[in-house]
Amino acid sequence: MITKKVLIFGASGQVGRYCIRRLVKNNYKVTAVTRNIHKKGYKLKTQAPIGYLDIVESSIYDDEKINELVSKADICLNLVGILFETKNNKFENIHSKFPQRLAQICKQKKVKLLHVSALGLTKAYDSKYASSKIQGEKNIREILPEATIIKPSLVYSVDDNFTTKFMSILNIIPFFPLYYSGKTKFTPIHVSDLAELIFFIISNEIYSEDIEAIGPEVINFKEILNILLRCINKKRILIPIPIIFAKLSSFFIEKLPNPIITSDQLRLLKYDNIKSDGGTSNFDIGCPSKLYFQKTVMKYAFNWRDGGQFSSMDTDINK
Repeated sequence: MITKKVLIFGASGQVGRYCIRRLVKNNYKVTAVTRNIHKKGYKLKTQAPIGYLDIVESSIYDDEKINELVSKADICLNLVGILFETKNNKFENIHSKFPQRLAQICKQKKVKLLHVSALGLTKAYDSKYASSKIQGEKNIREILPEATIIKPSLVYSVDDNFTTKFMSILNIIPFFPLYYSGKTKFTPIHVSDLAELIFFIISNEIYSEDIEAIGPEVINFKEILNILLRCINKKRILIPIPIIFAKLSSFFIEKLPNPIITSDQLRLLKYDNIKSDGGTSNFDIGCPSKLYFQKTVMKYAFNWRDGGQFSSMDTDINK
């Protein structure tokens, strides 16, 4: 028996797919919005039983279609976001203007809104990514104060664009640069823990809140790289590089179709990505994260190890 209808923008990403599975398991009807149903539809179809998932193709710039979709929903979940800009996708349009329009429509239709932003943005005034995300949050709050904004730290899984990319690179190169000496702190949260938090907020009707989504441990960038190296049974030289060379390299790297780092991400990397002073986290509202970074990454890291799933492992984190 269907309880409520949830509309998800950005449904084909890793967070969206996990949210779909978590919601339909508890009798929520999900409408998943994707910009390319021919490319993403086959993945989405496998996430839910028949009758619990509708897949709709729409652009976030099609206000008429968005109005129609929102009017049929009880709850709207916005997961739309980009890590770097392209010719057709700009931070301002994706992170600031779209949440503003969505909040206006949700207010008009009296639909609850959950918006997923990012953690650790407040001090990153020199990052276009951070400033666009902050502006998006402000736009929502001005229009729809009862919305809930979720701010996750680094989200990882076998489907991510972080651990998988770094393990691929660390698997083939003899050294890797350490930006800011690798001291930037993170609280990585597995995507299943984030999906559990989103379900927890929806099912318990928690609104008008800013909630920081964090994992159970604080680890810095250097420690993350060392963990990934242990997970794939590799030894690499991690070299701290002066910021001037980091800026120069990122300037050229960002020209690639899918860059490992951009100049804007380099600026963002200066700032810790951990729970803010006085902030409310998933732990504070009774939905703690359960999965630890190394133990969880180890479960899928065999894809990057010599010998694959039959390889032998030395997992002593203190080595």
